[in-house]
Amino acid sequence: MIETTKMSIDERRKYLNKMRIRYWQAKTKKERGLLLDEMMAVTELHRKSVQRLIKGELARKPRRRQRGKTYGIDVADVAKKIAHSLDYPCAERLQPNLVWMAKHLEKHGEIKPSAEVYEKLGTISVPTLRRLLPPSERVATRMAHRRGKPKDSFAQRQLIPMCRLAWDTKEPGHFEIDLVHHCGISASGQYIHTLQMLDVATGWSECVAILGRSYLVMQDGFERIERRLPFSMIEIHPDNGSEFLNAYLLRFWKERTHPLELSRSRPYHKNDNRFVEENNNSLVRAYIGYNRLDTASQTDMLNRLYGKLWLYHNFFQPVMRLAEKCIEGQRLKRIYDQAQTPFDRLCNFKILSSEQITQLETLRNSTNPNALRTEIENLIDHLYASPCASDGQVDDVRQTLSSEDNLERVISA
Repeated sequence: MIETTKMSIDERRKYLNKMRIRYWQAKTKKERGLLLDEMMAVTELHRKSVQRLIKGELARKPRRRQRGKTYGIDVADVAKKIAHSLDYPCAERLQPNLVWMAKHLEKHGEIKPSAEVYEKLGTISVPTLRRLLPPSERVATRMAHRRGKPKDSFAQRQLIPMCRLAWDTKEPGHFEIDLVHHCGISASGQYIHTLQMLDVATGWSECVAILGRSYLVMQDGFERIERRLPFSMIEIHPDNGSEFLNAYLLRFWKERTHPLELSRSRPYHKNDNRFVEENNNSLVRAYIGYNRLDTASQTDMLNRLYGKLWLYHNFFQPVMRLAEKCIEGQRLKRIYDQAQTPFDRLCNFKILSSEQITQLETLRNSTNPNALRTEIENLIDHLYASPCASDGQVDDVRQTLSSEDNLERVISA
């Protein structure tokens, strides 16, 4: 099916300006009538309108009185304050969350919008919001832009099925997993990694810092995440790294009370883990950067930072998820749903108990996102002010584990 779009006013005027020459050069009334029929079909105008334009002036007349601004400085100031609190998301993510975020900031005394401003925040369009928040201002003040192969485990990998998690997963609990290296320009020695898990259905993100990639710290990292996670894990989907696919972690996952489904991405297909790979930049690199981090004290500080980012991203950062794919002509068109925070998406699935929802809602309502953002910035500054390991310095990874009880149980396993 051929898609037809309606001509704009300027396109219509240019077309009629070309056709007017042919119209006046026509020698008979019949020829002019045929040209009028053609112009009516192309412009979709009435015959009298076409004749009036052909005989008159085709240049568009300027407005006698210019329109005033619908959204004044008061609306712009509130929108900028909300965008600043949420670290300047794109207009598509920001627009459907303006009203509730304005009420949230008003509760914490950050803004005092009038009823008229609330009404305009509910009607403002995405293009208008994009004009109110110029890119230069977003880039200059955005917090997330301030910063700057192991041996194959072939026998273990063969036991794990290869697949790709569906983008339209219908239930939370299916996690893509990846490991982000904080080694700087050299991968030698022991350094910090970020273990990140991302739920495909809700966009819920979990990050924990570990020192090295040993089984000891990897298991401790997964246990930290599971204790903090408000819903159950059903499936985990790592890449083909031996830090994930080894006999120790396979036993750890299979000997649980509720065993997990385990799948892996195809070798050399990074897009099989596309959601977590995308967030490696927006949720880790954008804040932590690419510098080397390699001490136990930096690990503890980074985990405190991830505790703040856990609250900031899962409760205040709207995300868009793919809702539909369709073919238009020879192109694949992706349609995204309305932006919501991962917590709101999780509530929509109705898998949390009323006590859990009340507890998490109380946590969000009691949190000032501007104050939280300041705490995050301060922790980032402290992290980069802390020294890296000196030559010959060796840190015991047991200092970074979450509890002594857990340490004794892991060692005895």
